[in-house]
Amino acid sequence: MWNQFFLLEEYTGTDTQYVGKLHTDQDKGDGNLKYILTGDGAGSLFVIDENTGDIHAAKKLDREEKSLYILRAKAIDRKTGRQVEPESEFIIKIHDINDNEPKFTKDLYTASVPEMSGVGIIKTALPDMSRENREQYQVVIQAKDMGGQMGGLSGTTTVNITLTDVNNSPPRFPQSTYQFNSPESVPLGTHLGRIKANDPDVGENAEMEYSIAEGDGADMFDVITDKATQEGIITVKQNLDFENKILYTLRVVASNTHPDPRFLHLGPFKDTATVKISVEDIDEPPVFSKISYLIEVDEDVKEGSIIGQVTAYDPDSMNNLIKYSVDRHTDMERIFSINAENGSIFTLKPLDRESSPWHNITVTATEINNSKQSSHIPVFIRILDINDHAPEFAMYYETFVCENAKPGQLIQTVSVMDKDDPPRGHKFFFEPVPEFPLNPNFTIVDNKDNTAGIMTRKDGYSRSKMNTYLLPILIFDNDYPIQSSTGTLTIRVCACDNQGNMQSCNAEALVLSAGLSTGALVAILLCVIILLVLVVLFAALKRQRKKEPLIISKDDVRDNIVTYNDEGGGEEDTQAFDIGTLRNPEAREDSKLRRDVMPETIFQIRRTVPLWENIDVQDFIHRRLKENDSDPSAPPYDSLATYAYEGNDSIADSLSSLESLTADCNQDYDYLSDWGPRFKKLADMYGGDESDRD
Repeated sequence: MWNQFFLLEEYTGTDTQYVGKLHTDQDKGDGNLKYILTGDGAGSLFVIDENTGDIHAAKKLDREEKSLYILRAKAIDRKTGRQVEPESEFIIKIHDINDNEPKFTKDLYTASVPEMSGVGIIKTALPDMSRENREQYQVVIQAKDMGGQMGGLSGTTTVNITLTDVNNSPPRFPQSTYQFNSPESVPLGTHLGRIKANDPDVGENAEMEYSIAEGDGADMFDVITDKATQEGIITVKQNLDFENKILYTLRVVASNTHPDPRFLHLGPFKDTATVKISVEDIDEPPVFSKISYLIEVDEDVKEGSIIGQVTAYDPDSMNNLIKYSVDRHTDMERIFSINAENGSIFTLKPLDRESSPWHNITVTATEINNSKQSSHIPVFIRILDINDHAPEFAMYYETFVCENAKPGQLIQTVSVMDKDDPPRGHKFFFEPVPEFPLNPNFTIVDNKDNTAGIMTRKDGYSRSKMNTYLLPILIFDNDYPIQSSTGTLTIRVCACDNQGNMQSCNAEALVLSAGLSTGALVAILLCVIILLVLVVLFAALKRQRKKEPLIISKDDVRDNIVTYNDEGGGEEDTQAFDIGTLRNPEAREDSKLRRDVMPETIFQIRRTVPLWENIDVQDFIHRRLKENDSDPSAPPYDSLATYAYEGNDSIADSLSSLESLTADCNQDYDYLSDWGPRFKKLADMYGGDESDRD
């Protein structure tokens, strides 16, 4: 009956909500027709009375979920099942009611507004709002429907508002004066301290740079900016010296690097602070007056001569005394030394430029009160040349002259060398020696280029007459003092061909070939060999000849010499040969007249003190010396007196076999085995079994 039906959403009545009614003209009311409903929500949301065609909503509907339903309706004859009407379609629309409050798309909104901003969608309620005073704000916004009339619904949301920063705050130092201390002699670039100016701005607006505006230390110090911490770092720019200045004052400026022109009227965007730096005194090593020393000395300087001086001073205010020394690792040969008090360098040995033209030594200056404080300086000693070497031949020359040489021929060019090195270069001169000014055989020609030519002076030379000539040449230089030497050139006479090429220089071969033949030479050689063989045979026969016995017969009245090879008892065996037998004290008691002087009767014969007892050797010598000095019969000139003294007896007694024949019985030598390895040989010889002794 209708193309569309209308329903209210969120129906809260006790009965189902009536939607509408389907009806066909074919319905006579006798119950033969049946109404059927299909489509969106049919049977669940919407139900139909199949007899009457009334349609009801079985549930509450929500327009916000679905606002339109499309349904189709049929009318069927119950008996035949035929449709009495074509199927029709109709729409059910849901009418909206104000059942939803306004909702924001986000529960929380975040917004940012530059501080000091003007009007915007969300605008500041106060003029010149400062981020530095308050940065975060929270605003609750309410939305109402129905134009805000009674019965309308509303919704709220929260907006967090952040004031963004602008560069409207200049940097400010928290204190006006900073104090730092620095030891003297710190390395350049050392960080002495940090200072920082505060800037309420953030990010780029808070960036600043530091600089030194003025002050007495502007050339001694520098300030650099730490970009990470926005601090100023005070560094050392020049070497500090406590003795020169102990306090420096700087004025350091901190300024923004990105000022905003809109806020320049708020004041200068920089600040100044005073930095005071105190220099602390430390014990510094001595300082030399130069970084190195160069000393030039002649090589003929005498030993002990002062050749130069180094000076150093203590830079500290105490001005400690300094001693000097030479580092012996740089002067291993100890050629130089130094005065420990004044730094004068002198020589200890002769110098020789030709062997060592330079000497590089190191001098050390040390504080006397603190040996740990020392400094080193190189001293370069250059040895200046003195003409102390004579020129000599540059090499050994093997010179020859041909027998068929003509006068005026050049046979040799000689050159010389000199170990000296004159500043103007070498200049050598060649002359004959004064003893032989005119040589009849050769002429010396000075080429004026430090060489000389040897020229022949006669026509022809003979090897048979003289095969070798000695030509002395006087060589001297042009330096002061002039040095000269005589070089002797050996010139051999040789046989040459027509072109002057040497063929033979052996003069002996020439003589032999002229006087002796080959057979004669062989005969001479055989004679020499035979003579040598005879000499060898004679020597061999002489060695084999038996020697005559020393004792020919028992009646020989000559002294017999008996030799023994027995090993004695060493130092402890003193009775084997008693020196006292030769030095008989009784015999020495008889004073005899001296044979070298005429005795006088007025002199009384002196008797010496007997020496029967064993006395100290030194005492014995002193007694004999006293007797000799007091002897009136001694001549008035010096004389040689000898003394001999035998010590105490040996504790080992005599080990000699000289007295063994006079013994009543054989002596037992077994105790020798207990005397140690030195007497092992004697123990084996005399300490055998009884059978061995027999």
